Amino acid sequence: MDYFIQLLSIQMVLFIYILVGVYAKKISIITKENQQKYIDFVLGILMPCMIFNSYRQVITMDVIKKASIIIGIAFSICIAAMVLGKLLYRKYPFEKRSIMQYGTLINNAGFAGLPISYEIFGEKGLFYASFFLIPNRIFMWSAGISLFTKTDTKTKWKSVLLNPNIIAVELGLLRSILQIELPDFINNSIQNIGNSVSPISMIVIGAILADVDIKTIFDKSVFYVAGVRLLLLPLLTIGIISFFDLSPTISGVALVLTAMPVGTSTALLAAKYNADVDFASKCVFVTTILSLITVPLLMLII
Repeated sequence: MDYFIQLLSIQMVLFIYILVGVYAKKISIITKENQQKYIDFVLGILMPCMIFNSYRQVITMDVIKKASIIIGIAFSICIAAMVLGKLLYRKYPFEKRSIMQYGTLINNAGFAGLPISYEIFGEKGLFYASFFLIPNRIFMWSAGISLFTKTDTKTKWKSVLLNPNIIAVELGLLRSILQIELPDFINNSIQNIGNSVSPISMIVIGAILADVDIKTIFDKSVFYVAGVRLLLLPLLTIGIISFFDLSPTISGVALVLTAMPVGTSTALLAAKYNADVDFASKCVFVTTILSLITVPLLMLII
């Protein structure tokens, strides 16, 4: 119940940030032309700082064991999402099917999940969340991209390894293992930059959602994806983590990150590869709004 109340409060704060983003889009502070720059700023600078800052604890065998377990859980969820996507959406036309499969496989674990994990579970939660994100990023740049287009293996792995968030994990691990002490002014700068992720990322999400015509969101296909993404996969995660003797922090991180809405990259890729952009935007919008309710409710289960 404590996690439920805490997360509900956090979700309401995030909802306010989203409304600010909608307003920023309506008055053209954030526009379709500069929106991608805001996204790149969050993913390429702010979030890596937040992740790197979480690697200030000593890496022990126990920590490595727990990190390995959470990576294994994340891989299991990604594989399950990929299989479910192929089975559940096979009757839909490609323009919708590719979006539904990608949205089920790739959620907003990075853009929204990491800030939420930090708000609820602190630096330790963020530390384990960064490991949970690794399989998500691998599938995003491999199986995820292949749903829209064919990409060679070299390009896929290059995209994964050069992802700023993965680089932040690598540098953070190096820092923890070697116990590298950075000057206070650098630590404080990185920490303060990372602390701005929650409001700015949610404001950008709000700007993205502002383009959706609310009158057109009542599409059965959209709510079908929402059911799979926001309920079926999180419930599957609860089943998986029940087989392990995990701390509330690790269990909570795994559930929260799995329960995140369809990734904002869904709409961006749909636009790039001539899929149904309007449908993709609806999936992002509906799952984002519904997740404000479903995520706190799911936390009551664990």
